[in-house]
This record gives sequence, structure tokens and C-alpha cells, in this order.
Amino acid sequence: MKSLCVTFGADRPTTATFIGLLHKGVELEVICPSGHPNYQVLKEAGIAVVDLKITKGYDKAVIETLRSRLIDGKFDILHVFNSKALSNGLLAAKGLPVKIVAYRGIVGNVSFIDPVSWLRWLNPRIDRIVCVADAIRDFFLSMKPSFLRGKDEKYIRIYKGHSLDWYNQSPINLAELGIPAGAFVIGCSASYRPRKGIDDLINATNYFPEGENIHLVIVGKMDSKKLRNIIARTPFADKIHLLGFRDDAPEVIAACDAFCLPSKKREGLPRAVIEAMSYSVAPIVTDSGGSPELIVDGESGLIVESCNPQSIAGGILALYSDREKCKAIGVAARQRIATGFRIETTIDETYALYKELMQQ
Repeated sequence: MKSLCVTFGADRPTTATFIGLLHKGVELEVICPSGHPNYQVLKEAGIAVVDLKITKGYDKAVIETLRSRLIDGKFDILHVFNSKALSNGLLAAKGLPVKIVAYRGIVGNVSFIDPVSWLRWLNPRIDRIVCVADAIRDFFLSMKPSFLRGKDEKYIRIYKGHSLDWYNQSPINLAELGIPAGAFVIGCSASYRPRKGIDDLINATNYFPEGENIHLVIVGKMDSKKLRNIIARTPFADKIHLLGFRDDAPEVIAACDAFCLPSKKREGLPRAVIEAMSYSVAPIVTDSGGSPELIVDGESGLIVESCNPQSIAGGILALYSDREKCKAIGVAARQRIATGFRIETTIDETYALYKELMQQ
């Protein structure tokens, strides 16, 4: 089997999947910008890597490059990992006998009345859409009328797997952030976008008992006057720490007692939650998208209602009031990643998909 894989820049699980497929005998060529950190990792693993950056949904030069690679390399499979790669790849593969696999990482934002959706995710030329969570697959299967979306087997779920060996950095010292010893610390790692629900997390502090030693540590770009105004109105304003973007985000979260991702909608399989769980940090997620699939509620995490600051506060206070339970949930969370979201499973299921397509 020969597969041409097109990425903006493969993250660690995707890179590991490529290497795993290579070891299973798949001949791979990966389109990846040379400036990406994993470009060299892929080359050192023995994978042919083509330096190509895709910035537009339609780029004639990119289409010509992809088409030349498909023709010269006689690839069996074109595997694309983002929407711009998909639209360019579909045009590049026109008339060629190649199977097309697309990766989908978020819920929604696809519509039968949207012309762009037909150029990408609803294009009948796609053989399989790999959904990173059941919630994403369920979204596609719920679209009506069903004949427009194609056969159910077109949509499959393959979780993006991880390895606990990737998460062995030492937690930071929270005292450096001005957090006192003994504080109960809730971490969050996200960007400030409406669907991430950061406002709901801040507003949840309005339901904390006055004077409790609870601190929020938020990592990510939070350049928003609106957000700072919301923080200023809360009684816990002096206990909310906006750290901005940090390269050591996992180490920051590893130092926390619990982690909360307050997403409102469209969540796929959030890496930030997986990272927290891998460091034995108890997760609190909303019932948004694929987040609930990561945990067993009450055992390896807590699921709270999205768009509901009071429900989020309830989850935080439940862990705050029972530190031993919080620690136990953290331990179970790490085990959940170790057994339920293994990178080896991702490699095996992707390989099985390739074999299935080759038999058609």
C-alpha cells in the first residue's frame, strides 16, 4: 500500500501514527512544511517528506504539486488532515484511481446548503471520513436528508491515540505564580474563542463560597477586554491567573489539582484534556461534543452541563470538598488514557482502514 498524507504539520499522535504505519509496511509520503517541529522527526524515521505549505482552500500551485505526486508515486490512498488540504487534494485527485480519506476533528460547521461543504466534507469523491470522536460521526449521521450525506459506512470513528511516555515533564512550582501553598488549583488550557466557554468558567467563581482558597490558572491567548471585565466583576478576581501562551502548558496543568474545559459546542477530542488526564489531573468537562467520551463520569472525571456556570462550579466544588476523591479520579483518568486511548490502537485501526479500502 502507498499513501500520500497531507498535513499542515503533523502533531505528535499523527506523527506517531505515520511512523507506526511505516513499520507495518505502508509506503508513506507526507506533505508537511519544513518549519514544523515534526518535519525532521518524520525524516529521521525514514519517511519521505515533501516541504509544502498549504494556506488557501484553492491554490493552483499546491494542486499541481499534489497531482504530480499522486501520478508519479502511483499512490493508492490520499489521506488529508485538514479542510484546506482536502479541497486542494480533491481537485488534485480528479480522475485518478486513488482512495480519499479525510480527517475530521470538530463537530458541526458542515451544511447541505453551504457550497463550501460540498467542495470539502460532503464531496461524494471522499471514500472515508475519519472522525476523531463518536460525537462527530453522530453529527454526520444525523444530517437530513440522509441520501445527500452518503452511506453510513463512509463515516468511521478512530480516536487519536496517545502514549503516557509522552507526558513525563515535571510540574512547575505554582508558588512562582503567586499561588499560596494549600490552594486548590483549577487549570485550563485553551484559546479565547466563544465556543471554548472561558467566560462560563470565570462566571462559575460567582458560585464559590466567599473566601475559599480556590485559584484558576488559565493558559493560552486571552487578549480580550470583555474577558478582563468579566474577571474584574467576580469576587475571586485576585485568584484568577491569566498566563497567556506558554510552551510549558502541560507542566503548568500537571501542577494543578483539577482541570476544566468549559466548552460550549463543537468540541472534538480535546488534547488539553488528554494531557491533563495523562498527568493524573482530575478532569471536568462539559457535555459538549466528544469531551464526555474521554471519561467515565464520576470515576475518571466529571461531566457538567455546558453553557451553565453554576453546573461548572458544582463540579469544581465537588472535587474541592473531597481532595481524596479528586486524587483518585486523577489516577483513574491517567489509567483511562493508558487503556482507552492508546496510540497503538490508532495505528492498528488506520492500517485496517487502508486494507479495507484496498479491497474495494
